[in-house]
Amino acid sequence: MTEIENQKSKIENLAPRTWTRKHLLGLEDLSAEEILAVLDTARTLTEVSRRSIKKVPALRGKVCVNLFFEDSTRTKTSFSLAAQRLSADVLDFSVSTSSVSKGETLRDTARNIEAMGVDAIIIRHKSSGAPHLLARPGGVNCSVINAGDGSHEHPTQGLLDLFTIREHRHLKTEASGLKPFSALHVAIVGDIANSRVARSNIHGLAKLGAKITLVGPATLVPGDFKKLYPDHITISHDLDSVLPTVDVVNMLRIQFERLTSAAFPSVREYSRFFGLTKTRLAAAKKDLLILHPGPMNRGLEITSDVADSANSAILQQVANGLAVRMAVLYLCVGRP
Repeated sequence: MTEIENQKSKIENLAPRTWTRKHLLGLEDLSAEEILAVLDTARTLTEVSRRSIKKVPALRGKVCVNLFFEDSTRTKTSFSLAAQRLSADVLDFSVSTSSVSKGETLRDTARNIEAMGVDAIIIRHKSSGAPHLLARPGGVNCSVINAGDGSHEHPTQGLLDLFTIREHRHLKTEASGLKPFSALHVAIVGDIANSRVARSNIHGLAKLGAKITLVGPATLVPGDFKKLYPDHITISHDLDSVLPTVDVVNMLRIQFERLTSAAFPSVREYSRFFGLTKTRLAAAKKDLLILHPGPMNRGLEITSDVADSANSAILQQVANGLAVRMAVLYLCVGRP
């Protein structure tokens, strides 16, 4: 067996039997078993990025397109690298030079791109539900991967956050119940109302058994969120009372592009009451794990000395995102 055949065999053998989906649209629809299938596959694929030749032939001959209607640094680059490391060809779609500016619909744009032989469309869109539109009958026949839709979900960010937590905490899946996060208390802090990252994290954390506290101003943390998972979610408007009790804190970016002035009256006030500072970190558990989906507003949600501290796993999240997105692409597109 050649080295390439050996690598391909290893990849094919890691495919969890619990995963049968063609698309990844959100974590709300996934079971605990399916979430863990992605995380387990990602763990196996992390070693690819540590090789001298960072590539395996799992998606050789496949074509993936980045269909991004919103700006992105981490997600778009990560998906491109993930596809390339699986040996797929990658096409980056540019909205500014496309027929969208002439009035072409999202569905027509996607179907025309698919007609060129595309196997997966990775879509980021300002409208919630855009990936679902493409995945349903009458849309496209290829795989659809949600890279963030409006304020609805950002499933791969949620998955990479779960992966980062599990790796840092060395969590093991219990034989019964599949609740490896059941001993953890996680705070999600900030603009919950407008955050697709928060929604994906909430779905994933709750399904894996974590206790979740949503923290922020009353205008940014609607009480309706508690109805999603009443046995797992509590709401607080006092970061100082919550921080000493949690094992993980996920500091969200303030979504200025989606905010109204009434919902966010003062940058100074927000930073004072909800920014993660060195003083607040001193009152937390010594092994508190700090996450942030990026891009960071340094000095607002989090100060630089905390973002760059030993407790921070923010850059590790970026590295883990590559393995998670490789896993998603492989499971949706490359399984035999």
